[in-house]
Amino acid sequence: MSEKSVSPPTAEGLAETARAAKAQARGLPPVHDWNPPFCGDLDMRIARDGTWFYQGSPISRPGLVRLFSTILRRDGDAYFLVTPVEKVGITVDDAPFVAVDFEAAGTGRDMTLTFETNVGDRVTAGPEHPIRVERDAGTGEPSPYVHVRAGLEALIDRKSFYRLVEIGDRQEGWFGLWSGGAFFRIIPETELP
Repeated sequence: MSEKSVSPPTAEGLAETARAAKAQARGLPPVHDWNPPFCGDLDMRIARDGTWFYQGSPISRPGLVRLFSTILRRDGDAYFLVTPVEKVGITVDDAPFVAVDFEAAGTGRDMTLTFETNVGDRVTAGPEHPIRVERDAGTGEPSPYVHVRAGLEALIDRKSFYRLVEIGDRQEGWFGLWSGGAFFRIIPETELP
């Protein structure tokens, strides 16, 4: 990514994004269809806890964070804010979203887990929205994620993960979770205490 500093998306770009968002039934603009020129990197960062920063200061307006979250796109390992007229790179420390709560319905194979993110997205885990768990090589500590949209994931917060573990199930040598007809592995049964 370029080292040059750029300004946040312009009023024109955000206005066009807002118009496109209103045209979408789900309220999300079609950022995957837009191919504007790359305008450089923006001094914007999303911390592991889901806090958005601009030039080192937290963005305190939830509506602005929500707007930025709707124009976020991942290309490979890089993250960008994309409008119809510009594309700027930003830094994401871990996952761009945090799953701050969930609702469980049903039991066993019929269970569905619907997550809510820190920016108001709701997603039901299943084959198109898998849950995955990465473990730190040194400590073994788990980092659980749920796919939200177009390669963008939410880190499942600790309190929600503990609640998920309480409703987990065993399947073919694994401890994991059912949702949307799919079983998501968390840890091999042999590693359970």
